[in-house]
Amino acid sequence: MGQGQKRSSDNKQSQKNRDASPAPEDGKRCRVCRFPLLVALLQLLLGVAVTAVAFLMLAISSSLIARETSHWAGITLCLASVVGFVLYFITYQPDERTSMQFIVKLLYFVLCTIGLVISLLVVAFAGHHHSQASSFNCQNAGVDCVCVLDQSDPIARTFNYQGAGDCEAITSTLTFYFLLQILLNLAQALVCATGAFIMWKDRYQVFFAGIQIRSPSTQQWQKV
Repeated sequence: MGQGQKRSSDNKQSQKNRDASPAPEDGKRCRVCRFPLLVALLQLLLGVAVTAVAFLMLAISSSLIARETSHWAGITLCLASVVGFVLYFITYQPDERTSMQFIVKLLYFVLCTIGLVISLLVVAFAGHHHSQASSFNCQNAGVDCVCVLDQSDPIARTFNYQGAGDCEAITSTLTFYFLLQILLNLAQALVCATGAFIMWKDRYQVFFAGIQIRSPSTQQWQKV
């Protein structure tokens, strides 16, 4: 009889302690602002924008090479955003106790790092081509557009843009697209750097998030 009463009192005490413990703070936060949902949304939007601009550039001339049209950078960001969405919807387990969560976290960190490097490469390529296209001297050759950097140089490199039609599309529209790619990929690089830094900080820099202890006198939970 005494053991039953003791067990009942212990159950009541544990229930009281759970009720007195601090409520989770996640419910008060903006759901869209949680990591990695916000970062993944930005990566998806920027990836789609970069890919769309790249295909618009290809529509001007089929002679543009891969480093001039950065659709591959946009596709990489879209893939990283998909992994970010998967990571968000995986049930959180402390200390990576599930192999699935650990694999997805590692994959997302790797993709963010790759996206950062690729975006910086695209910024360098687009900056070079923007400077080059701004100095072009172009002439129509049928449906093509032939451009040189210096008309007075007989051995200057010639750029032949097949199917471009009006050379205004090269000297004006294409130059604008290069500038747009620079801005979009700079934004991509910042978002990827933010995602990679938060993942690294969560795994290696934060040693503990707090310990909950119960004071024997007040029987209240305190977070330290």
